[in-house]
Amino acid sequence: MMNLQRRRRGFSLIELLIVIAIILIIITIALPRLSRARMYSMETAAIGALRTLHTAQVQYYSQYGKYAASLTELGPPTSGAAGPAAADLIGNDLSGGTKSGYKFTVTGNPGGYVINANPENFGSSGSRTFYSDQSMVIRQNYGQEPATANSPEMK
Repeated sequence: MMNLQRRRRGFSLIELLIVIAIILIIITIALPRLSRARMYSMETAAIGALRTLHTAQVQYYSQYGKYAASLTELGPPTSGAAGPAAADLIGNDLSGGTKSGYKFTVTGNPGGYVINANPENFGSSGSRTFYSDQSMVIRQNYGQEPATANSPEMK
């Protein structure tokens, strides 16, 4: 009777392989969605940074009577008090030109400024490029080409 009632301890190799296969199938289904969600969150963070730059430009203009011509003019000073060369209106990360997977550039012109935001790794950190100027309208381009003043408005 003892021989007929074998006690099972643990799982068989086949059972473990089936469980591993199921886990791998779930991962292959979930991973692309996770990547898209991560990329979308980086794009949303880039839009937020554009709005932060607009606010900083308005503050810079009210303090110094002109728009900042670069990110370093909006950023913190390396030493000493804030001034036109470094107004301390944005953080180090954004004044360095990169934040949340996007590269930002600010260029000044006599009547205003232009902001461009492009993904560091297109398709991984973002699938859109952004453009904005002193009008504060954010424009986007779906593709690697940088967005311009003629790109469609972001809704």
